[in-house]
Amino acid sequence: MSPESGVLRTYLEWIADLPWSNQSEDNYNIKLAETILDEDHFDMKKPKERVLDFIAVHQLKESMKGPILCFVGPPGTGKTSLGRSVARALNREFIRISLGGVRDEAEIRGHRKTYVGALPGKILQSLKKAGTINPVFLLDEIDKMASDYKGDPSSALLEVLDPEQNSTFVDHYLELPYDLSKVMFITTANSAYSIPHPLRDRMEVIETPGYTDLEKEKIASSFIIPKQVKENGLEWADIKFRKSAILSIIRNYTMESGVRNLEREIAAVVRKVARKAVTEGYSSPEKIEDRPEIKKNFKITISAKNLHIFLGHEKFNGDLVYNQSSPGLVHGLAWTEMGGRLLPVEVALLKGTGKLILTGSLGDVMKESAQIGLSFIRSYHETFGIDADFQKEMDIHIHVPQGAIPKDGPSAGITLTSAMLSALTDQPIIANTAMTGEITLTGRVLPIGGVKEKVLAAYRNKMTTVLLPLENKKDIEELPVEVKSSITFIFASSVKEALLTLFPDTFPDYT
Repeated sequence: MSPESGVLRTYLEWIADLPWSNQSEDNYNIKLAETILDEDHFDMKKPKERVLDFIAVHQLKESMKGPILCFVGPPGTGKTSLGRSVARALNREFIRISLGGVRDEAEIRGHRKTYVGALPGKILQSLKKAGTINPVFLLDEIDKMASDYKGDPSSALLEVLDPEQNSTFVDHYLELPYDLSKVMFITTANSAYSIPHPLRDRMEVIETPGYTDLEKEKIASSFIIPKQVKENGLEWADIKFRKSAILSIIRNYTMESGVRNLEREIAAVVRKVARKAVTEGYSSPEKIEDRPEIKKNFKITISAKNLHIFLGHEKFNGDLVYNQSSPGLVHGLAWTEMGGRLLPVEVALLKGTGKLILTGSLGDVMKESAQIGLSFIRSYHETFGIDADFQKEMDIHIHVPQGAIPKDGPSAGITLTSAMLSALTDQPIIANTAMTGEITLTGRVLPIGGVKEKVLAAYRNKMTTVLLPLENKKDIEELPVEVKSSITFIFASSVKEALLTLFPDTFPDYT
């Protein structure tokens, strides 16, 4: 009759129910695993290769610690579904918990059993559901955790995600060491910078960058369209999407790095097709055995010309692009969580007292880049053929259009410098050129991140030349062949090199 008996009974049931030695048999067939991964996801070479490497090593060494992987990339690139696919390829149980908004350390480690209604943390709860000690465990949105007075859950995860410590993980409720070393942990995040450094240090970060338009088209035709046709009960119909229609949806109805919105738009088209079929008196063969009046063999082809019937007017017109080059106008490249963007920069010279005016919702770092660029031009004024006191009687106004969108970061340094120099010398840069790179006061061009997304933005907007820092040359290897073949890349390690290329006829003596 003692209340303590209920507490002890629940505690002992938890100990008995947890998998202490039950282990699922792994799939050691690398070719089968590769087939499964390719069935579920297009491209994503790095994560797939890491899983296949794990299977190969597991064949050679039976007892090995489970890897701790972190898939980092924009929303909608298939990080979460890839975790499920990995479990299928390895023939393991799959469990997933979302860490978005978790702010209580007890969610991870559990409560002490002296509390009323105490339970183990989500780690042991999930392992009980899996029933094995070697599942694939997905910790979703690890960069969205918070902390407050109840504790810091990211600190509690340090023990869970450390192969050296997690073989003796102690939950507050269980108070017994539990072996997590055989679990394959996969975490997902949109940005690695939001993850606390000690936690990030314990994980192997694998980037899943955004897709190109042609990659999205292949994903749509191979994965999304067959899936949506099946989900909307139209397997019996002859539905064809022309390549032009898919590319039109990608470019004019969505703006993203992943394919989540693309799937929504395709689903909308397929639903309209289903409604059209039913309205015109068609139905699936199973439903018309005794009803000869219902039509069969429904056919439809969706092309770029009839797409507006299903989706209405175009939602996006692409990035803001100036087709004619003029002095003071330069196209930069920016990275956003939704992918790369073209970033036009405009410079106007006004009579004034030497002020530098910056507009367009710019952050502090970007404002500092403009100041560095101006100081560099002033220190080399003789080379550029500019009067030493040029700023005394004029104001320089720099504007980055689309002012409602906040912009920040150091990678616009070379863009701002080129735009100011173009306005001061009254010379446009070479046409159809986009650029990115951080600059220093002494004239060096430093490497930047997000090269793939930025170059894809240039490719999408029909830029023919892209200027990048020399140290980013290695990042070009990751680009698709069709992008590399249609863009001329210029690599510069100094501002001098960059300006000689951008103004080939203006500064012949600048050596």
